[in-house]
Amino acid sequence: MPAMLPSYVVLDLETTGGNAVNDRITEIAAVRIDNGVETARWSSLVNPGVRIPPFIQSLTGITDAMVEDAPTFEQLAKPLLALLEGAVFVAHNVRFDHGFVLNELARLDIALKVKTLCTVRLSRRLYPQHKGHGLDAILQRHGLHTQARHRAMGDVDVVLAWLDVANRELGAEALAREAQGLLQGSAAVPPMLETPVSDIPDTPGVYLFYGESSIPLYVGKSVTMRSRVMSHFQASTKVAREMRILQEIRRVEWRETAGELGALLLESRLVKELQPIHNRLLRREKQLTAWKLHDDPATRPLVQLVRLDEVDPSDMGQLYGAYRSKRQAMEALRSLADMHQFCPLVLGLESGKGACFASQIGRCKGVCAGREPAPLHRARLQIALAEHRLQSWPHAGRMGIREHNPITGRTDIHVFDQWCHVATVHNEAELQEAIAQRQVLAFDLDTYRLLVKRLTGTGLRSREVLHLGGHPVSAA
Repeated sequence: MPAMLPSYVVLDLETTGGNAVNDRITEIAAVRIDNGVETARWSSLVNPGVRIPPFIQSLTGITDAMVEDAPTFEQLAKPLLALLEGAVFVAHNVRFDHGFVLNELARLDIALKVKTLCTVRLSRRLYPQHKGHGLDAILQRHGLHTQARHRAMGDVDVVLAWLDVANRELGAEALAREAQGLLQGSAAVPPMLETPVSDIPDTPGVYLFYGESSIPLYVGKSVTMRSRVMSHFQASTKVAREMRILQEIRRVEWRETAGELGALLLESRLVKELQPIHNRLLRREKQLTAWKLHDDPATRPLVQLVRLDEVDPSDMGQLYGAYRSKRQAMEALRSLADMHQFCPLVLGLESGKGACFASQIGRCKGVCAGREPAPLHRARLQIALAEHRLQSWPHAGRMGIREHNPITGRTDIHVFDQWCHVATVHNEAELQEAIAQRQVLAFDLDTYRLLVKRLTGTGLRSREVLHLGGHPVSAA
């Protein structure tokens, strides 16, 4: 056997499905190699405690009757852990097999701490000239044969046979070098991290870093989560915040989405709900405000600061902003006054009567002193505010944006109303419920800006937009 690592266990599972959280193991097989010598070979059917779907029975040949009297995973945990002791966990698409073993052990309150190596990734390194690296592709590529495909020990033997071929074709040194390279590629991983980075899918979604506390250290999003997580770790020697996270992190959780929009929406919501320690942006706004311009040019002050949680959504297009605080709103208005020579008295930025001081030094065109007509002053202000104007909701009721990921097969439909994110659904029943439900909507500035950019950009195709009709809701 190839001595690519001092000790490793090639393992394969058969399961009731592809979800490591909800599905269960039906068969397990493992072969341990120490210093190039096979030292243990072990396999067993496993009673999953649930029915095996007909499709899976057809694929694997493992039936409910076959596993009825088989041991449970709990009964097999001890010999499995003994077999893995001090060895590298090796599997073809190791995230799948490791994820199932991890979840089964977690149900027994047992933590699995073991290095992993994926032979799919190893195949890509050793044979970069080939496209396919699944077991069927490897069988065809190297002229290998098996009578037990989709049975645990049969697939383990295929992996072992392929490793032997690679050893003969490329040499023991190349095989060991690439295997060690895959293990060392995780050298940047924090030493106290309990979550195997290989378990994190390289798909769109949101990842959460946790330390000892139940409050996340950090929440982030990416269209390639695993790669983004690794970039955090690799930057830890250069960025102080990343170094602090590196020192504190213990585990990573993640939530997959169909695409970038879903990841952005979920990240914004989770940051506001969970208040992660190291997130500065996307925090919950304490009191969003906007400016309302009065119709009567003679009104003093000419603009009024309003809270967005007190505004009817239908009036959104008459407001200018929005601002995360009263101070930010006042600073923005003062900047406009200085730039365009508006009267600070008329705008309510200063108190007093008669001509303002700014008009005396030529920084106000004199509406307060009768030198500029009030309607002209208001018209100039309206033009200056135009670029800050909030947009009216352009739909008659709710609308949805469909995101589909052709690689994972996942489809998300994000439902919006009055610039607010109502729900993200995945099927027709959930969509109908989201359309019909009445609820109080909370305006969120980050969601508003994200959605405005999405709807006015060029990347949104018409088939991705769902017009869901009028279903009025109250706003807050």
